[in-house]
Amino acid sequence: MTSAALSETTRARFAREVAKYPPDQKQSAVMACLAIVQHEQGWVSAEAEEAVASYLGMPPIAVREVTTFYNMYNQQPVGRFKLNVCTNLPCQLRHGQHALEHLCRRLGVEEGDTTSDGLFTVQKSECLGACADAPVLLVNDRQMVSWMTDARLDDLVDTLKASAK
Repeated sequence: MTSAALSETTRARFAREVAKYPPDQKQSAVMACLAIVQHEQGWVSAEAEEAVASYLGMPPIAVREVTTFYNMYNQQPVGRFKLNVCTNLPCQLRHGQHALEHLCRRLGVEEGDTTSDGLFTVQKSECLGACADAPVLLVNDRQMVSWMTDARLDDLVDTLKASAK
């Protein structure tokens, strides 16, 4: 995907984000542009990174650095429900690793993988900033779920499965 291959809708959305910054600082819109691509395609491919770089006039490696630094950008296709489980120290001390392992067992996947039906991707996450609520996880980079016991994790999986029907 080249910058020229971006749809008119995508280019218009990029332009709205770029307009928020001084003309000589349009690269500041890189995170917003990556979010737009991910929203439209479900993930950010290397080709999409190059298109964003071209549009913003920045080196592709600079866009790649942003994509790989932040947990919220999917670098490969993910399931309909992406479950990011915090495994940093405060969550570890309150069974964050156990929560991750429980989800993986329940869904029959390894950490980082997607279920065969394409519904769930389970990933480790860096700190989600809710240490007092540990263990925590984030659903689709949007909804924080706290105090995740095995029973609450099972309920979450059941609720998400039911909502997918």
